[in-house]
Amino acid sequence: MERTTCCVVGGGPAGMVLALLLARAGVQVTVLEKHGDFLRDFRGDTVHPSTLSLLDDIGLVDRFARLPQRRVTSVQLPIGPDRSLVTVGNLGALPGPYNYIAMVPQWDLLDLLADEASREPGFRLRMNTEATSFLSERGRVTGVRYRTADGDAGELRADLTVACDGRGSLARALPELGLETFPCPMDAWWFRLPRREDDPSGLLGALGDRFFTALIDRGDYWQCAALIPKGTDAERRAEGLERFMARFTAAAPWLADRAEAVTSWDEVKLLDVRLDRLRRWHRPGLLCIGDAAHAMSPVFGIGINLAVQDAVAAARHLVGPLRAGSVGLRDVRRVQHRRRPTTVATQGLQRLAHARVIAPLLAGRTAFGDPRRARRMTELVSGSRWLSRVPAYFLAYGALRERPPAQSLRPTGGRPS
Repeated sequence: MERTTCCVVGGGPAGMVLALLLARAGVQVTVLEKHGDFLRDFRGDTVHPSTLSLLDDIGLVDRFARLPQRRVTSVQLPIGPDRSLVTVGNLGALPGPYNYIAMVPQWDLLDLLADEASREPGFRLRMNTEATSFLSERGRVTGVRYRTADGDAGELRADLTVACDGRGSLARALPELGLETFPCPMDAWWFRLPRREDDPSGLLGALGDRFFTALIDRGDYWQCAALIPKGTDAERRAEGLERFMARFTAAAPWLADRAEAVTSWDEVKLLDVRLDRLRRWHRPGLLCIGDAAHAMSPVFGIGINLAVQDAVAAARHLVGPLRAGSVGLRDVRRVQHRRRPTTVATQGLQRLAHARVIAPLLAGRTAFGDPRRARRMTELVSGSRWLSRVPAYFLAYGALRERPPAQSLRPTGGRPS
């Protein structure tokens, strides 16, 4: 019978950060990842200052700095009375050194974390291994059943199982955890367009005919997101790719000369946007963190960093009990009590953005309902240095900043410039 101290289901940012911190602290941990690699397009790639500071704390910031990346120092939304973009968060005004968002392919970050964790004797990463159900004894989760890509099946026993497998998590089928959902006015289309040296850089936005597009500078290409009204994917695809690209280039005319690079709807991926959270993140022997506990909207690009902060808090609260072999319901409950207020606050801001900005724009109206109100909001935000810093700090660090357990820290070789 296979056994580990902590079984982490899912090798995303939350799972890999948690596994690395626990393994460094001397906890035996096994990560089950159903895919054979981390190479998946259009994942959360915005690494915020909270995660950059964590990488500094654990001695990985120099290696991270060598990854291909772009840096963004401000966030803009189309809340002007004429739908003009207004800076709502100026991260560049925050104290350094991490006063920017690093745009890094998620697979590069995950490869870095996996490589570092592999140096710890208690760490094991099992790719092509999917958790299929939970093991349970006397009302307590005692591990998982799994199936490999080759069709082999087995069981892995664990003192604690942590669900980090996203919004499709096994744990979400457990009725006792409960799922609270919130309406979303949009879905998202993701696609790529070539980028040229004389193009603008960073994170850009533009408004089209009942959609809002965000453009992420990836160096040699643009990662493009088009927000469309919820549930209109099939209807809009039926109108034809040519019509969509015409709408897109009307919003971003400087990209018109390369619109033909998208040749098929197969290149346009749908993200079914959801916003929800579990009422309970735990039961005896089980803890949910990251998207498994709370699916986030892509608004503000904060989901990956919220998940990483969940992992940091979980590691700090669980290292002692896991090392002592005494982890109980009280320990996993503490993690939810610590992280739930930040989750509620973040989702509250996303719901506000959905209702006041995204929904009106997708309906062809002005943000905040009418031009006069939009103008007042624009003047209020742009006219106050402190009001621009508050959302910037929230984007950077969230409502509550987490620190890793002391046993997981490693000295850094110096901060990058």
